[in-house]
Amino acid sequence: MDGDFHFGLSTILPSDVLNSAPQLSRSSSPQPRFRLTSSSPQIFTIHYSIPAQSSAATPPLRENIYTIPNLLTVSRILSCPVLGWSILHDDFYLATGLLVYAGLSDLADGYLARRFSMHSVLGTILDPAADKTLMTTLTVTLAMKGLLPASLATIIIGRDVLLSLSAFYIRYTSLPAPKTFARYWDFSIPSVELRPTTISKYNTFAQLALMCATTVTPILPAQYNLFVPEMQILVAVTTVWSGLSYVFSKDAVRIVSETRKKLPPS
Repeated sequence: MDGDFHFGLSTILPSDVLNSAPQLSRSSSPQPRFRLTSSSPQIFTIHYSIPAQSSAATPPLRENIYTIPNLLTVSRILSCPVLGWSILHDDFYLATGLLVYAGLSDLADGYLARRFSMHSVLGTILDPAADKTLMTTLTVTLAMKGLLPASLATIIIGRDVLLSLSAFYIRYTSLPAPKTFARYWDFSIPSVELRPTTISKYNTFAQLALMCATTVTPILPAQYNLFVPEMQILVAVTTVWSGLSYVFSKDAVRIVSETRKKLPPS
């Protein structure tokens, strides 16, 4: 309710009721309150008041973030520094093994989330974040080793930086009040859900295919051709396209509603 609800009842009361009239007054919130007023010696009005519930007391919407899919996703993020180190030190066998783990864990967390209903808003943020962390690690380290053109690396990193800055801004604007530093980083309080566009899914697949092919090329025999130059052109085009799709898509971002059903009056 936006305010207190009041109604009045005027009646002629006998003297024994008048003597006990003060007992009708109740003021403990949020219980209903009664109050007597008098317009003449024998006529009293009973005022019944229902105090409004304060919306500030409504607890924030929370969810369980400690799920197996989320833990698998976090493990992919934590493996990225080791992956980058292995590439910079020419240990492409270890790098290939970590890429295989990343792919299998990505499939596993998606299956578990669907099979056992372990979906969470945080998962919709962590999963693409893990992909971007993996992609950024591969892009930077492979470019540093001269296995990836610097121009292509700039396109990939530039798009991801712009999307990340946008995500931080949307998180702040969608966070329910009060907007504090602790609540901003408390991901058990969902405020926005990110949904990848169709072209971004194709772009992610193309980027991963290119990075995997570039990573395993040093350990493959020379006669194997993985069409790396052609894949680089495809990745450049889809990266720019997917970045524009987030700008013009209406379904890429969904604000999580905290609206709760109000109890019907008794």
